[in-house]
Amino acid sequence: MDYFFRGFSLIQTKGLKRFVLIPLAINLILFSVAFYFLFGEINSAIVWIVDLIPDWDWLSWLKSGLSYIIWPIAVFTVLLVFGLVFGTFANWIAAPFNGLLSEKVEQHLTGENLGDTGVLDIVKDIPRTLGREITKLGYYLPRALLFLILFFILPVIGQVIWFLFTAWMMSVQYCDYPFDNHKVPFSKMKRVLQTNKSTTFSFGITVTFFSLIPIVNFLVMTVAICGATALWVDKLKDKTALLD
Repeated sequence: MDYFFRGFSLIQTKGLKRFVLIPLAINLILFSVAFYFLFGEINSAIVWIVDLIPDWDWLSWLKSGLSYIIWPIAVFTVLLVFGLVFGTFANWIAAPFNGLLSEKVEQHLTGENLGDTGVLDIVKDIPRTLGREITKLGYYLPRALLFLILFFILPVIGQVIWFLFTAWMMSVQYCDYPFDNHKVPFSKMKRVLQTNKSTTFSFGITVTFFSLIPIVNFLVMTVAICGATALWVDKLKDKTALLD
């Protein structure tokens, strides 16, 4: 859990801020555009709901007060649910810059130059980074479908399993950036995380929790990348080498 909180200090580190800016800007733009359109739909939906109430005098108080009750509930729900959904899209679009941020964080922590990171290098890496994101998506979708079905069949147990699966995927998503920077295959990355379950789940649970907090979830992507990279440097890098 400490590594996620360490990410908050790393994003403020001199020399790293400019590499934080692009992924953060992408996240903010996507969230802002999505929420702008979603809030417009919320307003239309609330007007439709209120119009369903008959125009009777004794129900006038309900019609006037209902929108004030529904608005905060609807807004919070949108922030909560769509924050996770659009966070996934942000990871896709920002993948090359996320990898660059992870690389610069590792360079800051170790003092080692990991290679050229010019604009041309970022462009060259786009097919590989997007391919890696597709690999993660292929790993995620069938398991998500299975656990989602279980979620509805056994609600209580399903909720617990779904939360743990989400936490696992958060670790997979963000720890993968430093692994990918070192060309570690996805299958090997999974084995490293599986052999360090307590670390993996505690980091993932922390990321998941903060992803559910409106406004704070804007920062989660960059913070989690920095924290996961610090985790790689301190623990996972050596454990990866032991699996060779």
